[in-house]
Amino acid sequence: MVTTERASPYRIIGTRPVRPDGVDKVTGRARYGADIQLPGMLYGRVKRSPHAHARILGIDASKALQLEGVLGVVTHADLPQLPAEEQAVDLGEGASSTRWIARTVFADDKALYAGHALAAVAATDPHIAEDALELIDVQYEVLDPVLDVRDAMLPGAPLVHEDLYTEEINGPQPADDERRPTNIAKHVEFVKGDPEAGFAEADVVIEREFTTSMWHQGYIEAHNGTATWNADGELTLWASTQGPFVVRAQLALLLQLPLSKVRVVPMEIGGGFGGKIPVYMEPMAALLSRQTGRPVKMIMTRAEVLQGTGPTSGTHVTVRLGAKRDGTIVAADVRLAFEAGGFPGSPFTAGATCALGPYDIPNAHVEGWDVVVNKPKVQAYRAPGAPQTEFAVESVIDELAEQLGMDPMDLRLRNAAREGTRRADGAILGSIGNVEVMEAIRSSEHYRSELQGEHRGRGVAMGYWVNAGLESSAYASVNPDGTVSLTFGSVDIGGTRASLAMQFAETLGIPLEDVYPLVGDTSTVGYTAVTGGSRTSFASGWAVHDAAMDIRKQLEERAANIWEVDRAQVSYGGDGVVRGPVDSEGSERALSFKEFAALLPGSGGMIQGRAQVVPTGVGPASAGHIVDIEVDPGTGKVQILRYTAVQDVGTAIHPSYVEGQIQGGVAQGVGMALTEEYRFGADGRMENTSLLDYRMPTALDLPMIDTILVEVPNPGHPYGVRGVGEVPIVPPLGAIANAIADAIGFRVRDLPATPRTLVEQLHSIDA
Repeated sequence: MVTTERASPYRIIGTRPVRPDGVDKVTGRARYGADIQLPGMLYGRVKRSPHAHARILGIDASKALQLEGVLGVVTHADLPQLPAEEQAVDLGEGASSTRWIARTVFADDKALYAGHALAAVAATDPHIAEDALELIDVQYEVLDPVLDVRDAMLPGAPLVHEDLYTEEINGPQPADDERRPTNIAKHVEFVKGDPEAGFAEADVVIEREFTTSMWHQGYIEAHNGTATWNADGELTLWASTQGPFVVRAQLALLLQLPLSKVRVVPMEIGGGFGGKIPVYMEPMAALLSRQTGRPVKMIMTRAEVLQGTGPTSGTHVTVRLGAKRDGTIVAADVRLAFEAGGFPGSPFTAGATCALGPYDIPNAHVEGWDVVVNKPKVQAYRAPGAPQTEFAVESVIDELAEQLGMDPMDLRLRNAAREGTRRADGAILGSIGNVEVMEAIRSSEHYRSELQGEHRGRGVAMGYWVNAGLESSAYASVNPDGTVSLTFGSVDIGGTRASLAMQFAETLGIPLEDVYPLVGDTSTVGYTAVTGGSRTSFASGWAVHDAAMDIRKQLEERAANIWEVDRAQVSYGGDGVVRGPVDSEGSERALSFKEFAALLPGSGGMIQGRAQVVPTGVGPASAGHIVDIEVDPGTGKVQILRYTAVQDVGTAIHPSYVEGQIQGGVAQGVGMALTEEYRFGADGRMENTSLLDYRMPTALDLPMIDTILVEVPNPGHPYGVRGVGEVPIVPPLGAIANAIADAIGFRVRDLPATPRTLVEQLHSIDA
């Protein structure tokens, strides 16, 4: 690893302590969703549609209910009647409505993808529940599926929904008499400057088309949920989720319960990356628990995870760029169509926002469409929407550099976005380390080194992500021995127990070992948005900072009372010592945090700090990657030889975790670029529903991934934090595609670039 060294102004921030939850996880004591065991617990399984598009004529569960050990069966009909007026649900990374969420949980009148849930069974044994699924009789009218975003947009395409009309995101809605049912759920358009005039003055114009597959987040732990619905009407759910409060909101709306009647307990989570925000089996488990009067536990199989939960969108993107001979890019036109799956809600607006994020282009047009198809409903996946669109833009940027005879990084630096740049959507960039990242790439040993050997190539690409703020809460209780119990509502996926405890300890001036971080449930801590959007160390970090400042203030007030001096004469220092004016004998008044904590019980009681924040000073993230590859022309296999990821990380709270986040993003991006894909047959059934056939990279497929941490502190945060987890997945696709072009002389415009597709293209060139 390589980290830009700087003199740290902090005691704890920037160090690399052992993670607080590490021992429990390596010894097996940590409890995940599958570890829940409750007295009298039943086991649930799900009946799923084998058809990608079919009208449901009837569901008969009578035979299943006659099987010994089966105690309950539920379908869409068992969901409470929802209000006629749709209610929006903010999922933290995107939003949906109760209408779509309910029909994702259980198919209603139609099954919209192979794997769509139809019914759920509860039995005394999971094998009995599995057997019962075969006894549920479902009558279908099979319909033609629409499986490609381009086909779905054509006039006359089979309609996924007969009641879906296009919604304009930032333009006037069409008149009622002009509206027609369509597969295009939403449309957005951004314009900056005069794009056509820009293209008219360009010396070089390149236009290319690109496609990408659906990709799954690939978390190792499957979805799960255990529910108990008590006789008093209170529902408790244990689940592995990125957002317990978001799950609570979805359950309350779907089941028509007050929020106070729903408690969600987040378990340890074996990965999420955006895919463990919506509910799937959780409402089923709740309904089965109410029906049977017993707790119900449900866990997906790997095939169910791939078929029945949300991957990211397959896409079709067209990019046109125009540049002057000196390398100034004067115009851009980006058009992107995103598959939403069976229900609206793809990350097409984020894709449109980020497409040109690294660049300052005076004339730009970006247009996007959210399109439903007969595939699983897509969900957020790490910088959702940005990898696909920036793969397309970065490929054309590289081709421009080639035609202009410029170094690829020189071209990027000439057109780099910086503080004050206006994006195509109109937003003005604040502090951003985009230029610093580009300069670090250009001056890096990797970029300046020679790459030798036949069929070897080097590629670079940039990435941009907006990051998020949203609401967070924290509660801290001082103990008489000088330790502090710190509770927050952010689920820990990537080491945030450590990063939050470190910011808290830094603010309070106490040893990190004296802080005991705990993830609370929805009944023990204030509302907190999802762990996602690269917001947790930023927003929840702000919350723990403010909770620590609350404690500092209270200690100053208590000290003033104890010493009987004016409040203004007392101060709490960054070293964790409370100081006051000298006493009557001229001796210094000073108490360390630990000494003061011991005095609290006899001086008015213990102290708690609390904070609820909605921070707005979000800092966007920039990243740039360099990759060396080798292509075997006989097999089409691409071998990653060397990889360096450069990123503006704001302030690296725990550098090891920052490096780990970056390396994880690279690994997932490599999978997107080379091996991972959803393969569908003509009937819409997924053909690779195991991790043997859905090919994610392993340690054997990757070299050691070097990181260069560029620290441009975010002025919108007390410690300069900007999110780091999302943007590292953005550049790998473009960097690898550009490296392939450098190695074998032709450009890959359809990802993944599997060995089969590369061999076919190589053979077509030879022919």
